[in-house]
This record gives sequence, structure tokens and C-alpha cells, in this order.
Amino acid sequence: MKLLLTQNIDKLGIVGDVVDVSSGYGRNYLLPRGLATQPSETNTRKLAAARRTAELDRARERAVMEALAERLKDVEVTIRARTNEEGVLYGSVGPREIVAALAEEGYYLKPEQVALDKPIRHLDNVPVEIRLAQDLHSVVKVWVVREKVAGDAEEEDEDATAAGREAGKDDRHSDDE
Repeated sequence: MKLLLTQNIDKLGIVGDVVDVSSGYGRNYLLPRGLATQPSETNTRKLAAARRTAELDRARERAVMEALAERLKDVEVTIRARTNEEGVLYGSVGPREIVAALAEEGYYLKPEQVALDKPIRHLDNVPVEIRLAQDLHSVVKVWVVREKVAGDAEEEDEDATAAGREAGKDDRHSDDE
């Protein structure tokens, strides 16, 4: 079934495109929601201005994505996660965690843009592909490191306290001399 799009639809087309879709998709989704209409000369002329605007918007968006891809080239992010003694994560690191880490660095993406075959489940550095457009990709390096748990912090505090006590003893001896 051939239809004329009246709105931009991801992975299908922009306003004014004549697309070939299955009849069920056209009849049950596109036409009732006003996302498409029957292709005719009159309808095409009505949508010509909207198509030019959509093309300009798409060109601006593409330029922004190309600049973002260039900025993402050498980016490295660190994600802290809890692990067992062997370095296996209790959970996993997926697209949401990667997007959150990138957002902390000032790169705002959607989880769908992170191309991760399977979640990261061990401590490692992993190159992760970012898909900004169908033909526009970039790779970021994700470091997954061990998160310090409360027990580790207490041991460090005890070590620091013990070191402080030793330093205090040295100070007392120097005062006595």
C-alpha cells in the first residue's frame, strides 16, 4: 500500500515521502492517526512546505550528530560497580549506565544509541559503539572498575588512624628531646 506521510516517522520517512507499507500497518496505524494520507497531486502540493522544513531540520540535526560523533571519538568513561573477589559484577553494566556516565561527562544520548551486544558483567575496559544515525557511528571506551564498599572504607580508615597514631608517637618523642 502506497501512502503519503503527513508527519516524520522514525525509520520510515519524512513529511511528503511516498512510502510503501503493509496494508495492515497503513489501515490500522498510519491512516487512523493522521500520520499518512492517500498520495495525490493535491496532497503532495499541500505538504511541500512542510517537507522543505523537515529536510532543513534533518540537515541541522545531521550536522549536530556529526559534531557529536567527532567529539565522542576519544572519550573514556569510568563506571564503578560492585564485584566479587574474581572481578565478576553482581549485576551488569548496560546501555542505561553507559548513557548516565556519558551524561556526567556532558554527552547526552539515548540508551537506544548505545550498541552493546550483551551487558558487561566483569571488570574490564570495553570499546562500545555509539550509533548516532544509520551510517554515523563513534566508539567510546568504557572502563568498569571495582566500587569501594563500606568494608573497604573502614579498613582504609583504620589504616589511616593507625598511621596517625604512629605519627603521633613520633611527635611525642621529638617533643621530649
